[in-house]
Amino acid sequence: MSVTTRMPAAFLGHGSPMNALERNRYTEAWREFGRSVPRPRAILVVSAHWYTGATAVTAMPQPRTIHDFYGFPQELFDVRYDAPGDPEVAQMVSDVVKPTWVGHDVDSWGIDHGTWSVLLHAFPDASIPVLQLSLNAFKDFDHHLDLGRRLAPLRDQGVLIIGSGNIVHNLRAVDFDRPDAGFDWARRFNESAREILESDPTGVAALDGHRDFGLAVPTPDHYLPLLYLAGLADSEPLDVLVDGYAAGSLSMTAYTLGLDRREPGTGAGGGAATSRCDAPPLDSNL
Repeated sequence: MSVTTRMPAAFLGHGSPMNALERNRYTEAWREFGRSVPRPRAILVVSAHWYTGATAVTAMPQPRTIHDFYGFPQELFDVRYDAPGDPEVAQMVSDVVKPTWVGHDVDSWGIDHGTWSVLLHAFPDASIPVLQLSLNAFKDFDHHLDLGRRLAPLRDQGVLIIGSGNIVHNLRAVDFDRPDAGFDWARRFNESAREILESDPTGVAALDGHRDFGLAVPTPDHYLPLLYLAGLADSEPLDVLVDGYAAGSLSMTAYTLGLDRREPGTGAGGGAATSRCDAPPLDSNL
């Protein structure tokens, strides 16, 4: 009888698309994560950048690479992540979360930069099937947390689940003169989230009452992927994969669930996740 290993899960703070091309302590942590997990049957990513009016999963056999940003160097637009899709796993996603409805997207989305900017480092050969689950903009935090819980059986079927976003993500406050620092309000909110995630992860759904929530989470898209990992964890504490800040108003903190690993983030390229792009913060998509 074959035994399926329960797959770990993770939330990765992805920051700027330029991290796809950088070597720094964050990308090194993503590489260490990819080396530490058993080879998945498929990877399901909840990316901040598929924030739409419905809940859907990509179900095409060959998803396209989406360059959903502007104002960056051409080398970033030349990046391709040609991982296959897996319609069978898409059906598994739809089945496991019932009665919540999840539609199948066969032609409109693909693999956006919230996904490929981290997978280029974690799984650079792009041989593992990749699917994305959309964020339904009309649903509240508790809905997303519950949907994360419902996805948990997929971990026993060889599916690696990754949330990709940023716990603190305020583009209007970006200060590129603070490449590896966080504003006081960003640090307060990030540390409050960490206290909860390392004890009772589902409590992050209630952080909308935090005094710094409005600054740290001016829009919910980058925060919501964290709720999926919290739902998967339920009451199981999460582990910090790598911690830090970028441009004052971005948290690069990443968490893992159920992963035995060496301490990451200490390899070559340690330091801040700095961008080579000179585009003004509001004319780009971090």
